[in-house]
Amino acid sequence: MPKRANPTPLEQMDALSDLMTAFETRAADEAALTDAVLDEMIRLVPGKRAIIAGHVGERPAIFRFHLSKQVESAARDWAELTRAHTYMNTGDLRVSTPICHLPDLGLVVSERAPGMPLMVRIWQTPPAGRPALLPAAAAWLRKYTAPTEAPTPVRLDGWFGRADKALARLRYAELRELKTAIVAELTRISTPHEAGTWRMAICHGDFHPNNLLSEGTRLTGIDTGGSARLPVVKDIARFLTHMGRRGLLPSGTARYGVDAEGIAVFADALELTEVERDIWLPFMIGIEALVRVESSALSRSRIRRSTAFCEALLTDLRALRV
Repeated sequence: MPKRANPTPLEQMDALSDLMTAFETRAADEAALTDAVLDEMIRLVPGKRAIIAGHVGERPAIFRFHLSKQVESAARDWAELTRAHTYMNTGDLRVSTPICHLPDLGLVVSERAPGMPLMVRIWQTPPAGRPALLPAAAAWLRKYTAPTEAPTPVRLDGWFGRADKALARLRYAELRELKTAIVAELTRISTPHEAGTWRMAICHGDFHPNNLLSEGTRLTGIDTGGSARLPVVKDIARFLTHMGRRGLLPSGTARYGVDAEGIAVFADALELTEVERDIWLPFMIGIEALVRVESSALSRSRIRRSTAFCEALLTDLRALRV
């Protein structure tokens, strides 16, 4: 019998209703959650997670329910949040404060940090002021990765494997042609450096500007549950590419399809070596372009922006001498 792709909307609502009932029963027995209230759904990714805003007493909170591999996923999320919070709990560069962990419900509860997503703030800021918002984001990432950074032998098979799988799912012929050419350039620039090392660290894993909440001079990182040991340039590429694919270039100048000044800001903050800056960061920008598959649900304008981004990236990769 063929496997069904996703639960129906009715099945999703039934599952969420059962989850909420179980939560109310468990919360009554947890001292940390006796005054907990669920207010509104922020995001539902069917079969993966439900993120709900609420309160614990008077304290605004986020309730993150893991819907797949509940115990394992919630334990990993909680472990990473509490690890990072030990050194990112004061000052302007923080992560959300952990509140409670209920593994049997796949639930992690944390503070609801103040502020707006940094990408929203960048868009709302007059163009002349946008570049000034990037150094704090780079400083946040360096603070997050610094305790676990270590040189590690380069491994590329997994990255090219992910790119190949993504290309097989792409349905736009023009983009597939561009991205196939990008793969060829990534092979060319990486081959002379495969025997070297790059810096690995526990990285955010989904470090884009909407996962930093901006409030005055404070930046709070959220959604750290996908953290993993990765090359530090991967998180930089994720951040810059998320903006570049949407046509957001805070400095107004581009390199590899992303903000040129942003490259310099992150390179300085993370003290990238010449090879990290000139080879591995462009390589990871290319990987980001490849693994983010443009679905048929995207608007035509988004497809046009993605195409323009890939064209700019390919042009600069071809000009890169290794």
